[in-house]
Parts: sequence; structure tokens; C-alpha cells
Amino acid sequence: MGRRKKMVERVTTLMNDPQRIRNIGIVAHIDHGKTTLSDNLLAGAGMISKELAGRQLFMDSDEEEQSRGITIDASNVSMVHTFDNEDYLINLIDTPGHVDFGGDVTRAMRAVDGAVVVVDAVEGTMPQTETVLRQALREHVRPVLFVNKVDRLINELQVDSQEMQVRLGKVIDHVNKLIKNMNPEKFKAGWKVDAAAGTVAFGSALYNWAISVPMMKKTGVSFNDVYEYCKAGDMKTLAEKCPLHEAVLDMVIHFLPNPLVAQQGRVKVIWHGDENSEVGKSMTHAHADGDLAFMVTDISVDPHAGEVATGRLFSGSLTRGMEVYTSGTAKKSRVQQVGIFMGPERLEVDKIPAGNIAAVTGLKDAIVGSTVTTLDGMTPFESIRHVSEPVVTVAVEAKHTKDLPKLIEVLRQVAKEDPTLQITLDEETGEHLMAGMGELHLEVIAHRIERDKNVEITTSKPIVVYRETIKKKTEPIEGKSPNRHNRFYISVEPLDLEIVSAIKEGEITMNMPELERRQKLIELGMDKEQAKGIAGIFNSNIFIDQTKGIQYLNETMELVLDGFEEVMRAGPLTREPVANVKCVLVDAKLHEDAIHRGPAQIIQLFSASPYSGINRITNFPVRSQEKDKDVFKEKSPEIF
Repeated sequence: MGRRKKMVERVTTLMNDPQRIRNIGIVAHIDHGKTTLSDNLLAGAGMISKELAGRQLFMDSDEEEQSRGITIDASNVSMVHTFDNEDYLINLIDTPGHVDFGGDVTRAMRAVDGAVVVVDAVEGTMPQTETVLRQALREHVRPVLFVNKVDRLINELQVDSQEMQVRLGKVIDHVNKLIKNMNPEKFKAGWKVDAAAGTVAFGSALYNWAISVPMMKKTGVSFNDVYEYCKAGDMKTLAEKCPLHEAVLDMVIHFLPNPLVAQQGRVKVIWHGDENSEVGKSMTHAHADGDLAFMVTDISVDPHAGEVATGRLFSGSLTRGMEVYTSGTAKKSRVQQVGIFMGPERLEVDKIPAGNIAAVTGLKDAIVGSTVTTLDGMTPFESIRHVSEPVVTVAVEAKHTKDLPKLIEVLRQVAKEDPTLQITLDEETGEHLMAGMGELHLEVIAHRIERDKNVEITTSKPIVVYRETIKKKTEPIEGKSPNRHNRFYISVEPLDLEIVSAIKEGEITMNMPELERRQKLIELGMDKEQAKGIAGIFNSNIFIDQTKGIQYLNETMELVLDGFEEVMRAGPLTREPVANVKCVLVDAKLHEDAIHRGPAQIIQLFSASPYSGINRITNFPVRSQEKDKDVFKEKSPEIF
């Protein structure tokens, strides 16, 4: 207990010195050794037993993770490492490697400044290695490389010392090739990994040893020595001479940026407000006494404290009792507790300044991606863009009718905790549909609903999510509101795939400055007038207002966009989401009395009913079932 208290005191002291803070994520393909590596780093910091390091899997605290042997949730831990006789605070996030839980990696990348990319020396870079590296670079997170399981090269593949170095060199070359292809600017700016420079370490997380060029100079242990120790099976001596935590954390402290350095580059990537404003300057320089700017990257539930919002603090300081605004809501919230994570345990502290990763309770309105601030009207951070979309759906029902109200609340809660999950109500059947990244993702969520939320449920067999789209441009078609007093004339056409790609990559959003967005669209081939009239973007669909001088349209546009989003969410033919569509409003006639152009009229005009105006544009692929095969047919435009 005394040791834990001393550790917390060291952590809280170091929090106030941004130059001695490193916020890092451990990322890799599944089973390449992330959690085992994290164990070693924690053991080196004195937080777990060195004898159990590599086998305890301290960060996999959930029983589901332990039984399956994989990481499901990103886990946070704060620890202290001594480098050159000075203490440094390492805020570490251990992320999942399974593709179904890639959303956790994306969210973790917003909270950190650097990433330790782990690659299996035998398997080399794998598909998920590429994905997590892309996520890191897109969030302006600098990578270093740890090549794990080097002992397998020697003892399983029986390679000699020369061949071992050649194979390790190929792993480094391939990682650099990925970095160069994904972000040539960063590669030229020196973000490549280089063994000679010290940004690559080699070792075995299971046997607690690691080596790097700086470590070789420090210990006098060469590659040939490593080979001989591994060949002889003397991992214990190697671990004593070259402890893994020392090699990796020295590399992290020496080469990955502290918040003061990182935020100067990161803030302009993830925030599109005025850099010269007070809050802009405060975030760029990680001022602890500036306005609060906190980005929520994870929501979890504590049975005693309620919802816990974890995220990155870019500006200001978090203290208990302070009142804050949450983006997207009008009322203030009061912070109840602030703390840090030590693996599964959350420890309360008095104050957390800018540059740290914090856990906060009391933010009831916050969701993943929310901006929490003391500044009313602050431009929010860019929304977190997930690499993948939900691809598998199951129907969820309560086993007992009495649990139905509780199930609705529980589904709302799990969707808040995991933004890669989509919960919808099928109005025709009354079923609750849960869409996720894969069968394993949905299986884990279903199990947790029963285990943690105490609601017994039944789920249908998984089905694949499809997308509806349009194949060719239509002439403008008239849509009438139910009262016949409002008419819209809309043409629909396929959206250029380059623009779709830019939207998915987050290069084009409604949050960016209008001139910047317009210029980007023109560069990608969109007509200047259309680029000027972008009114809304939903998923990979765009709504454009090409009208001139239509009276009352401005005050009705919000309802128009609500109707547009409703149709894009569930398409006109198979109720599947619509993708890659450009809707152009070319004319409109609106009733002069606001009571005759309310939500019931305008949204209904767009909604996916058989006679809605937009629904007549039906050159969509239609899905029919034939013995488990999905057959796509073309349906010609209908004229009602």
C-alpha cells in the first residue's frame, strides 16, 4: 500500500512538468505481443512482479479478455521511468490488435503523441500492422518500432546470426515503406524508423529482454552476443543485462515528443479553430492555466461512480467541482471526480494539468469525440474518424418482456461506450438491430450486456450489412409535402469516388472552413457552383443547395438536412444505408406561414415512404435472397 501511495505521489508531481511527460500507445497486429510488452514496462516501473511480467497480462483485466486470450478494450496506465537520472511520466495505452476492435485503436491515437509499433520478427508486418500505422500517422502520432519474438527466429527457424540481421532489416524496410506510402511528408521530415539512429528496438517480450543500438553502447552486448544467448537458451542472463523496459522506455523518452512539442503540430491537425485565439495558443503550448480543452476518447461505466470519460487534456486543468460545457449541448456539467488509470484501477487526484490523459466523472452528456471546455462556443475538435464501418448486424431481443424498457436503456448505453457499434430500431418489425465490426465484436457485446447489465437477451444469426447507391444521374424530380404547400425539386447522381475517399479520410468535413472545403472539392473535380453550395455531408453522401433567392429556405434548411439524413440512413429499397450519392436541390416552393412548413411536412417529404419525392429516383441495386446468396438486380426509375 505504501509503495502504491509513493507511486501516485511521483505521478502527480511529474504531471505538472509537460517536458517530462510522454503519452504513448502500444499498437500491433493481433498476437504480436502488445500486452506482454506492456507487462514488462509495468514490471520495470515497479508496478507488478518481474517474475510474472510477460505472463500476468495485467492490462487484460476483463474476464472476457482473459478467457479469450486477446485484448478487447484499450487500457490506460500511468507509470514512472528514470532516464539519465531524471524521472519521466509515461501515460501508456495498450490497444487491441483484433480487427473487430480497431475502433479502440483509433480513439486511443487521439489521446497519445507517440506509438510503439510492435511487429513479430517471424510473421513480419501484417494487415492490421498497416491499419494501426495508418491510424497513428493520420492522427499525427509519431511511431517507433519494437521487433518482438526475435528468439523465435533463432530457436524455431534456426537462422544464423547473419540471416537474423537480414530478416530484421527487411521488417524495418517494410515498415518504412508503409510510412513513406501513407505520409510522404512525415517520412521526409524524419519520421522513418532507423535502427542506427535508435528508433528501433529488438527483443522478446515473453523473456523480458530487448536490445537497440543505444542499448548496445550502454551494455556492450552485441547482436552476436544476443544470438549466442538465445541459442544457448539463457534468456535470464540476457534479461538481466538488457532489460526490456529500459531499452523500450529509453527509446520512448529520447525519440517520442513531449506534449509541448507534440501539440504544436497536432492541434492544427485535429482542431480547425483560430490558431491565434487565446484557446488556440493555449492548446498549442499546453498551458495549464488556460481555458479547458479536453477531448473525450473513451467512455466506460464504473458501478459506483457511473460514467467515466477518459481523454486527452490539451489545455487548462481539470479539478473537482468545476463547471464545463460539452460540445453539442447547451447546459453545463459539473466535474465530480478527476483521476488517472493504473490498469483496471482508477485513482482519484486533486488536479490534472494540460498534456495528460485524464479520467473524469460527472460529464453525463459527453460521448466519445465530445469536446469539454470552460469556454462557451469553442470550436470543437475534429470528430474521430474510424477506419472501418459496421459490416455485420444482429437483431437483439429481451428474453423476458419485463426487461424490454431496461434493454432499450442498456443498448443506448453500450452504443455510447462503443461508437463503432450502431443501434437502430427497425420500425416495421420493432426489432432492435445491433451492427458491429464483426461476429466476435457482437458476441462480446452481447455477453457483456448479460454479464454487466444484467439483461438476458437473445440474438439472431449475424447478417452482412449492405449499401444502396445510385448508378446514373436523374432529371430533377418534384417532391411534395403531405399538405401539398411545399415542393422541392431534387436531382440525384453518383458522387465521384475521389470525393468519397476524401470524405472518408476526413479531408472534407462540414467543420472545416468553407473556403478550404470549397477549394478541396474544386481540386477533386467538382463544379465551382456546386462546391460553393454544400449544405450537408452525411456518411459518404453530399447535399448541395443550388437554389437562388428562395424565400424561407434558410430557416427550413435544417429540416431539409434532417430529411436527407433520414433517407441516407435507411435507403428507399432495402432499408440499407445509402452510400456515394450526391443530392442537388435545384428549386423549391415554400409556404409563407411557418406552421405549414414544420418538421411533419418537410421531413416527411424526404422520408423513405413509397411516394416521397426522393424515393422515385430508384436506379438503386435491389437485394433479394436466393438460398443464402445475395443477388443484385437493377431497378429502373419509377414514375408515379
